[in-house]
Amino acid sequence: MEQILFYCFAGVLIFAATMVITVRNPVRAALFLVLAFFTSAGIWLLLEAEFLALTLVLVYVGAVMVLFLFVVMMLDINLSSLQEGFTRYLPLGILVAALITIEMLAVLGASHFGLDIVPSPVPQPDDYSNTKAIGLLLYTTYVYPFEIASVILTVAIVAAITLTLRDNKSRKSQVVSEQIKVRAEDRVRVVKMDSVKPINDQESAS
Repeated sequence: MEQILFYCFAGVLIFAATMVITVRNPVRAALFLVLAFFTSAGIWLLLEAEFLALTLVLVYVGAVMVLFLFVVMMLDINLSSLQEGFTRYLPLGILVAALITIEMLAVLGASHFGLDIVPSPVPQPDDYSNTKAIGLLLYTTYVYPFEIASVILTVAIVAAITLTLRDNKSRKSQVVSEQIKVRAEDRVRVVKMDSVKPINDQESAS
């Protein structure tokens, strides 16, 4: 039963990943990517990695993909220009895809990840905590790579904020100090006007 579920999830995952890179509508591509995340989470559940599966669904599907969909739908991308450049770069894209496929087959081939080399996951006892095991590995064996990755992400966030807040003449910003010092006399002007009779009254009087 586990092998049947694995092949079902793997088939759906390959189909969803193929549609992500071939479909031309960015919103549909994002939805196929959500499907790929869900099927990947199902495969991780088969490998008894419940924490990673739930993290993938909650973080990537629940936060990252929702933000990605929001940005894509707000940008109003011109699909006609994308379709025009698709055939121009098609030979280069096929060459790059072929090179990536060859590299993946060389690294993930049967000589490294065959069924006789990679054993099946050993059943764990009832009191086994997947989250605790991952935490022990992260903060003991892989503590330095984990901290380096966090520093790199922090630098990326600061760089993104810096690029966004660059001085731009077309961008308007609030000056709070000037708003606090403003007076009602500077903002409101009372204009006195003489009363005007209605048009009908003026015509009858003339």
